[in-house]
Amino acid sequence: MLDTLDAAAVRTWYRLALAALGQAREEIDALNVFPVPDGDTGTNLYLTVESAAAHAETLFADHPEPGLGPVMTAVSRGALVGARGNSGVILAQWLRGAAAALADGGGPEQLRRALAGAAEAAYQAVAEPVEGTLLTVAAAAARGAQAGPGPLPAVAEAAYRAAREALVRTPQQLDVLADAGVVDAGGRGLVAVLGALVDAVSGQTPMGPVALRAAAAVPAPGPAAGCDGHERPAGPGHPAFEVIYLLDAPDEALPGLRSRLAGLGDSLVVGGGDGLWSVHVHVDDAGAAVEAGVAAGRPHRIRITHFAEAAARAGERVGELAEPAPSGRAVLSVVTGSGLAELCEQAGSAVLFADPDHPPASVELVEAVRRCAAREVVLLLNDPELRAAAGAAADQLREEGLRIAVLPTRSPVQGLAALAVHEPARRFDEDVVAMTSAAGATRYAELAVAEGESWTMAGVCQAGDVLGLIDGDVALIGTDLADTARTVLSRMLAAGGELVTLVLGEGAPDTLAALLDAHARRQRPEVDTVVYHGGQESAPLLIGVE
Repeated sequence: MLDTLDAAAVRTWYRLALAALGQAREEIDALNVFPVPDGDTGTNLYLTVESAAAHAETLFADHPEPGLGPVMTAVSRGALVGARGNSGVILAQWLRGAAAALADGGGPEQLRRALAGAAEAAYQAVAEPVEGTLLTVAAAAARGAQAGPGPLPAVAEAAYRAAREALVRTPQQLDVLADAGVVDAGGRGLVAVLGALVDAVSGQTPMGPVALRAAAAVPAPGPAAGCDGHERPAGPGHPAFEVIYLLDAPDEALPGLRSRLAGLGDSLVVGGGDGLWSVHVHVDDAGAAVEAGVAAGRPHRIRITHFAEAAARAGERVGELAEPAPSGRAVLSVVTGSGLAELCEQAGSAVLFADPDHPPASVELVEAVRRCAAREVVLLLNDPELRAAAGAAADQLREEGLRIAVLPTRSPVQGLAALAVHEPARRFDEDVVAMTSAAGATRYAELAVAEGESWTMAGVCQAGDVLGLIDGDVALIGTDLADTARTVLSRMLAAGGELVTLVLGEGAPDTLAALLDAHARRQRPEVDTVVYHGGQESAPLLIGVE
């Protein structure tokens, strides 16, 4: 448990928040009915926090021990430049408000001020604040923090509990939520971020699952206490376009910009400061919204979404529309070693190199898929940590008209098994099913070297110990690479198998493959063994058994 929020704790916070949003992304997307039921709030919040994390990681790379203030500034600026959708811009401004208060320190009182400042900044960013949304949840968290007891973890927990309670009440404040029987999507996302804060400062995951549905009997909604704006329920005749862009402009240009955009449409959110702003608005005349930005300063990173087209693409994802015209298929494999890259390329796959310490973000996955120049793409992740980023990337690519299948391969040996049965001449769905089946039939293991003392499912390991992981869990701890590898292979073959795949990492001894091949034949003479030099730095050995 921490007494003070410091730079390391903030780093833990945004990493946990990104993981939590990645896990809940599809759930939150499904809740999205306000202000427009376009099913992307979870994805937008994930991409916003992903951008925040990337900017902060750049700071840590340049300055290994930065202060709390600079880290929070990097987080808030990263969220601002990567903000997606209405909820993303509001969250970015919430983080900016928190950062201002934490510049003076990270004690309990500073955290209370940070959450109050965050809520205030979020409200100020929205032209017409509506209760029963992320704003309501943010305000409740701030009030909860004020009432929370002294220690830092207790303040964070009090804010989180108050936010959860406010989230459950959102359908009582907004007709469209009550009609759909759901809680607010943006508010649900903020609860995930606050839950990550509790985990970061206390080391304990906060209480149970968050309610996603409204209570069976919901009181008739009315004006919410403390509402600074007025309710504006979504309904027929909503503007046709979402326009969002970054804007370089002086502070004095903002009142005119807000006034001009407010006259063009609704859902207006403007966040930022110090000359850089993120602008979001729903309008019928997208050109006029961009022209308003030109009149105020220099708009860039302009994104325009036509809601009707987005809804049609969503129908395609459900499989109701015809299959896209054939224009080529590609497989993209994420790999960490030059040998693995060569193997995948020989099998007909494009390759995206990944740094084991800095896995690719969704934007990198999107760019790699685009470089494939194919209408249909099968994405082999080869790492369970990439599922959230890949899900967000796939949603964006589908909006561009591409057909994407993300195969949840958890190890490169599963990816190689999938590539072995890939057949471009088959129908896309049939090819995906065959590749998925081949990957799922491959049990996987790896050997890794512990970097320090740590608790594992097999006990406590020390720096330099050899860890044997089977299906992602540490199964044994050894001191010798060859001995540990033999034990791991024996356990895997005990469940049967016909083919053993060994992928040697960088620095693995040349004798290891022959030793394991002989060991496998002694245990199961009918087993065939194939050996590859993968060149991966993160694991001296990967094992697959089919």
